[in-house]
Amino acid sequence: MTIDVSRATGLTPTALQHLVDSGRAPRVLDVRTPGEFRTVHIPGSYNVPLDTLREHRAELLTHLDEGVVLVCRSGARAAQAEQALSEAGLPNLRVLDGGMMAWEAAGAPVNRGEARWDIERQVRLVAGSIVLATGLVGVLVPGVHLIGTAIGAGLTYAALSNSCMMGVLLSKLPYNRGPRTDIRTVIASLRDRS
Repeated sequence: MTIDVSRATGLTPTALQHLVDSGRAPRVLDVRTPGEFRTVHIPGSYNVPLDTLREHRAELLTHLDEGVVLVCRSGARAAQAEQALSEAGLPNLRVLDGGMMAWEAAGAPVNRGEARWDIERQVRLVAGSIVLATGLVGVLVPGVHLIGTAIGAGLTYAALSNSCMMGVLLSKLPYNRGPRTDIRTVIASLRDRS
């Protein structure tokens, strides 16, 4: 599935920080995994992982009647969330330009937890390790190098389609999942903020 990132209206970290400082903060939905969210997130943001958001977007719509800013690590998953919510009929969606990477680079405030590797770094480790191992073993066992070639093809497809199956699979590991996001708790928090 190809995501049209041009549909999402971007919001710079500076502009979001200005809204927060002026008391006009939009609701910030962080669509990263619970593990990524626990590592670092924008104060006051709600963790609604992308899969959970897609599954429960109808329930979320009734509690998101104002401007919403979607956040992930770099902006790709937030653009996917924007597409899912806009298709469900939610207007006034914005994606934080550059995601958490840009937010932190701008020196904006964050809440920090236990440090852990983000999904993209884990993908690079796993893919690189597979390519390295199959390259070395391929010296002794003909044909094994084709596994590394398949990984390279998968990474190329991931870049072109702006989706990553390896990232999706890694996000399901206990290390990345953390405590499961309870949609009822998120909705109650959104309702209480009104």
